[in-house]
Amino acid sequence: MKKKTKTKQARVRSASADEVLPEYDFSRSRPNKYASRFQVGSAVVVLDPDIAAIFPSATEVNEALRALAGVIRRSRSRRVKAS
Repeated sequence: MKKKTKTKQARVRSASADEVLPEYDFSRSRPNKYASRFQVGSAVVVLDPDIAAIFPSATEVNEALRALAGVIRRSRSRRVKAS
């Protein structure tokens, strides 16, 4: 019976959060062609189709969210004062 030889195991080292690991291959990567469409500091949110049908533009979504944010702020300030 032949003895099994141990194979050399690759050393596993912990990588810091911002370090690119060697197994990632970016040699065929390309710049994002859609990046120029987004403003600096903006967040991209995907709306469900039924909600997107109600708000046909980003302006209308932002207006609705600002109105909702105002209601939430007023509600929170009342709760803090009532405590």
